[in-house]
Amino acid sequence: MPSVKIPRKSTDTDMTPFVDIAFLILSFFIMATKFKPEEPVKVETPNSVSSDILKEENALLITIDKDSKVYLNISSVKDENKSKLGEIIDGINTSRNLGLTDAEKQSFRNAPIIGVPFASLKGFLDLPKEQQGKITQPGIPVLDSLNNELVWWIAEAKKTFAGGRLLYLIKGDNNSKYPTFEAVINALRRNEEFKYNLITAQEGAPEGTELFFDRLKK
Repeated sequence: MPSVKIPRKSTDTDMTPFVDIAFLILSFFIMATKFKPEEPVKVETPNSVSSDILKEENALLITIDKDSKVYLNISSVKDENKSKLGEIIDGINTSRNLGLTDAEKQSFRNAPIIGVPFASLKGFLDLPKEQQGKITQPGIPVLDSLNNELVWWIAEAKKTFAGGRLLYLIKGDNNSKYPTFEAVINALRRNEEFKYNLITAQEGAPEGTELFFDRLKK
């Protein structure tokens, strides 16, 4: 019986299409990835085991650094509410008689963070954005109960977002002093705002707790 010869096929695989695909995917991620910008004020927050993750929505962020200096910015403002930043600075300009120009008001909309008293706000907003992020700001005055300037900022934000949702977030450094934190809380209370969120660094839940098992399921 004659033997049947099975034709041999090459085991070599043309990898060119795979290389092209890999290059296209890599190029996509390089072009589409948005890196998190460096924070204007570095804060080492205390740890907590809270399970709540704050959503990205309209929020007034109050930051207290290690030297107990206070800063604020309106973070995560939705596109449809961008004009509200203009309303806030217009209100501050009128109520505090600052004499801000249109260019300085526009600068407020783009400022990384505000940490200067009203007397220095005009000069700060007159600086280029790059320089604003580099200079050392003295912080918003809050310790004088008769001149707690944070009260005015909160009042304008509250009035601007009336009828909508605005979160009040407090991000404090581990080394900040309690009197400053108390002054921030008092500024919220004077505006009849009694609900706020503390931003902390999340740590693992203790083993055996309900939160521990909930995180295992996720």
